[in-house]
Amino acid sequence: MSDKLRLRFEKTGRAVYISHLDLMHTMQRAFNRAGYHLKYSEGFNPHPQIAIALPLSVGTASLCELMDFKLKEEPELAALPERLTAVMPEGIRVTEAYEFTRKVAELKWLEIRGVFEYDEREPAEMAEKLREFYARDAIVITKKTKRGMGETDIRPGIREISFTPGEKAVDITTTLSAQEPTINPELLAEALRQLRPELAPDFAKFTRIETFDADMQVYR
Repeated sequence: MSDKLRLRFEKTGRAVYISHLDLMHTMQRAFNRAGYHLKYSEGFNPHPQIAIALPLSVGTASLCELMDFKLKEEPELAALPERLTAVMPEGIRVTEAYEFTRKVAELKWLEIRGVFEYDEREPAEMAEKLREFYARDAIVITKKTKRGMGETDIRPGIREISFTPGEKAVDITTTLSAQEPTINPELLAEALRQLRPELAPDFAKFTRIETFDADMQVYR
């Protein structure tokens, strides 16, 4: 039996407000309810052997979450997504289960779609100014790091970004670095709040769409 098993799942709707820790507990319960038995680690504090590749921020949706797991039994992978989804809370849907060959370290880029909402300002004007802002060679912001607060240039982690004006919002399509460095899409709005507050949205939301490797090949 292969120990290299991976789920791909969606986290949308009300489920976006489930924290990473609660999501891990949710996944454990779902496996039990669906009749699967997770393997546990050995030692004094055994824990289920599941790991989500890139923990998602609360409030951010995703169509491409990845979770590695190990089972005690040999599962029928084709049936696993439907069985797990049936016992998941609203907003979590398992779309694939398969044996993986690629390490999480090979995951490099995330396609993100988002919305910047503006209550009073004109989206077409905002879109044009946003294009100018993100065309900068450097976008240095202050953010929390492992060593405390420090300055970080997020521009190298933005592979591409585009803005399309809507009725009361600006739609965003971007490709951001998933690892080394990790660019949280929320930093896009934070950069505006720090450097160009007149362009900062009244509300922002984001959805992960797809995962890619360093060569922009779809990652699984």
